[in-house]
Order: sequence, then C-alpha cells, then structure tokens
Amino acid sequence: MPLDDRYSLAFRLYPYERSADQDAAQPVRHPVVIFGGGPIGIATALDMGRQGVPCVVLDDHEGIGQGSRAICFAKRTLEICDRYGCGEPMVDKGVVWNLGKVFHEDRKIYEFNLLPEEGHKYPAFINLQQPYFEKFLVDCVREEQAAGAPIDIRGRNRVDAVRTNDGYVELDIMTPEGPYTIQADWLIGADGASSPLRNMMGLDFEGRVFKDSFLIADIKMHNDDFPTERWFWFEPSHGAGASTLLHRQPDDVWRVDFQIGWDVDRKEEMKEENIRRRLDAFLGPDVGYDMVWSSIYTFQCRRMDKFRHGRVIFAGDAAHQVSPFGARGANSGMQDVDNLGWKLGLVLAGKAPDSLLDTYCSERRYGADENILNSTRSTDFITPKSKVSHMFRNAVLNLAEHHAFARPLVNSGRLSVPCVYDGSTLNSEEALANGPERTRPGSPCPDAPLGEGFLLGQLGGDFALLTINCDGPDAGVEADGVTARRVAIRDVSDALAERYLGQAESAVYLIRPDQHVAGRWGHYDETAVKAALRRACGKD
Repeated sequence: MPLDDRYSLAFRLYPYERSADQDAAQPVRHPVVIFGGGPIGIATALDMGRQGVPCVVLDDHEGIGQGSRAICFAKRTLEICDRYGCGEPMVDKGVVWNLGKVFHEDRKIYEFNLLPEEGHKYPAFINLQQPYFEKFLVDCVREEQAAGAPIDIRGRNRVDAVRTNDGYVELDIMTPEGPYTIQADWLIGADGASSPLRNMMGLDFEGRVFKDSFLIADIKMHNDDFPTERWFWFEPSHGAGASTLLHRQPDDVWRVDFQIGWDVDRKEEMKEENIRRRLDAFLGPDVGYDMVWSSIYTFQCRRMDKFRHGRVIFAGDAAHQVSPFGARGANSGMQDVDNLGWKLGLVLAGKAPDSLLDTYCSERRYGADENILNSTRSTDFITPKSKVSHMFRNAVLNLAEHHAFARPLVNSGRLSVPCVYDGSTLNSEEALANGPERTRPGSPCPDAPLGEGFLLGQLGGDFALLTINCDGPDAGVEADGVTARRVAIRDVSDALAERYLGQAESAVYLIRPDQHVAGRWGHYDETAVKAALRRACGKD
C-alpha cells in the first residue's frame, strides 16, 4: 500500500540527467562506483566524497524510496551521521525515546531504559521514517557537492551486467536514453536485500528463514493516549496477532507490527479491510485513524560468506539480513559504511595495502554474526515453535513481572548496539592497567561531556591521539604518511574519567577514524603508538 502525500516529499531528488560518460568513446574509469542509492549507498558516497575520493552512485530510481520501512535509528548511527553533518537535523525531526515497556496479555511485565546514564550528545534511539533519513543524507550530499566534493548521483541508471577483471570492474548501464558502460577501480554493492549485483555474480546468502509472518501498518491516529515509548505485547488479549509492537514516528504516525503466522494468505491479509480489522481489535472502537503504509515481512537471519570479492565489496542488506525486531538492519549497515569508508580511502591514497579491506570483511562479518545471533534469539523467543518452548517463554514472562533476575531473559528484540571488534588484527595489545572494560581495544568510543561540547565531536573522523592527564606531541603522531591528530584533555569530567580512565590516573588512546579504539596505554610511548598506528592501517 503506497504512502500518502506526506511521504512523497521531494521524492525525485536526483532525476535523470545525461552524463558525459554516455558520450565517451571508451568506458570511463572511476575510483569508486556505488551500486544502489538507498541510505547505505548514499552514506558511502558521503564518506568517500568528504575524503576527496571521486565516486559515482548508480540508482535505478530517481530519489528516496517510498514506505517508512526502517524507523528506529540508534545512537551509534546518529553519531556517524553527526560526523557527516546531519545528526542534529535527524534528531530535531525524529521522535526521541529511551524507554520501553513489555506486556504479557494485558499486564505490564516491566519497563527498561536504554540510556540511563547522562553525558551523551545523542539519545539511545530516535524513530524517523526511512524516507526522511535518506533525504537528510542526500541533503548532506548536496552541501558537500556545493563545497566541491566529487560525488555524482545518477538516477534512472540501472546496472544490467557486471564483469570483474584484473584491477577493475566493468558495468553495463541502461538509461532512458540507452545503454553505456563504465569501469570502476572499486565497486560497492549497496543494492539491498534482493541485491541484483549479488545475483549477477552468482553469490548467495547463508542462514535461516523463519516460518512466521508479520504485518506492518503505519497509521495516523486522530486521537491517542500512547506515550513516546516502545511497547511490546506477548500474546495480547485483543487477538489481532500473536505479538504486537507499537512505536511512534514523526508527523503523529504510529507503526504497529502484528505477528500473524506462517500459513496465511498474504494477498488477503494485505486487503485494507483485513488490516483495519486487526487495527480495530487492537486500538478499540473509539480510535479513528488513517492508513499510511503497510507491508508483510518474514524474519530472515542470513549473510554472505564473504563481503569482499576482489574489487567488489558488499555492504548493508546486500551483505547481511536480520529480522526487524531489534533495529539491526539499517543501523548495522551504517556501521558497515563507517568501517569501510576510511579503509578504502587509505587504500586509494596509497597509504595502506589493499589487504586492509580484508579486515572490513572480517570485522563486519563478526558484527553481522553478532547481530544474527541476537536476532535469532529474539525470533525464537517471540515465535516459539514447540509447546515446550512456548511454556518456557511464558514462565520467563511470569517471573519477569516480579523478579528482576528474569528480565534479561525476556527478548522482545534486543536493540542495536555497536559491535566491539574483539580479536581484530588491527587492535594493539592491551597496555592500560586498570582501564575500563568498555573502552578496551576494538571498542567503539562512548561519548562524554567535554567543555561545552562532547568528546566524539572533538575526535572527528580521522585518526586521533587522545591523551588524558598526560603529555604527548602537540602535533600528534605520524607513521608512514598517516597522522593521528592529538586531542589533549586535562580537565576531566566524572563521566569521561569513568569511561576512559577507570582506576588509572592517566591514559593515551589511539582512535581509528570510525571512532573504535585501536590501542591504549597508561602514558605516551612514541614507539608503541607509531607501531599501533601502522598496525591499524594494516601494515603489521
């Protein structure tokens, strides 16, 4: 069911225009070509363009997709978008929430706060319809283009064939004015779950498809008393679904998910009168509403065996899929971009070997496996497939109502958190005695108050040498043409001390451009830090 006019906002953001490549006598070679203009493709273009890397985005549409689809964007995604320049507009438009509630039948079992501690710029989550999220990214692209960033988005450029060669990839493209061919040093596949690129290359997913169906309905209620929280019902008494999830979105739109079973007639279920029958049972007779958008989906927890195939690299849903409960799809895709962008930039600049890109595959495959594990556990808990597992699930719910120890066992969709790259070959050995566990090598940097701002804003999107209560080189440190800019802190807030010092008196951190910890020490050691910088660039 299509969205109403509210979601048609500037849909044709990059209408078809003839490019010079279509008139070239020979295929033009580009450093980076991105297959797919969804949020992951556009974010990749932003990352490349901000580094000065010329890139071309090929999209068979002319703008943002219709349908609210992904709506929950996590703190880490917002922090990534903040570096791109669109984090704050997203929060301003989105619905901010930290609190969730879990119900069994009509009883509230318990509630949880996803970000109980203070001292972060961004909230645990915002709800924001995917078309808005994509539009904010495209707006950033336009700003970067105006400042000279070499980003080219080509609408109605459908990729029909891909050929891999030694040192480059060749693509055949169809446009409204006919076909043409281009070449790419590197091709990024960000073309979604059905990935034509993956199919063209004869590659497939490995994993599970769960035998259950979920109906999404986005509605605009005329009168409602629901607060801005995540509410999840197991076995709700209204009987409209075996489970139900309720979220608020901007523009007074609400997302309702109904678990409707595997053996259903999807065509019948998608009829408006049948969707309204479920909504009426859930909301009651006194709540009026307008239908905005609807869809049916099936849980899938799958990934490719490898995310890199020579000079073709896959990201986002093209590389891995998880069930929507837990908001791990788009958020994990943005972490893919964050991991890949700086590595590809270093390789293209000749400052790192292309084997560094193998660590994109190993680190993000590790992240995908973590997401798949959590998503599978969520699915198994939400949709028990045997009488015994159903009895166990309900026993846990009954215990959780009265006993805190049982609440971590309740799984209504463990929500997205950034991956810790434990065991990554880019990590240096732990060298900070009594340091906090949460900022060990491989960890994403948590935010903390710093002066009138926040730490992550000071770290930026390049290598950083963070020194806390100790000396270090004013200009930072350089190794093999890569520089880590120094961020020196001596006036340490309690939050920053708890997150970065622990029981230590001083600390030095080497922070990667994606704001993961590459190494840490109790004091500045030039030899150790330079070795860690080389290691983080894949030179060890």
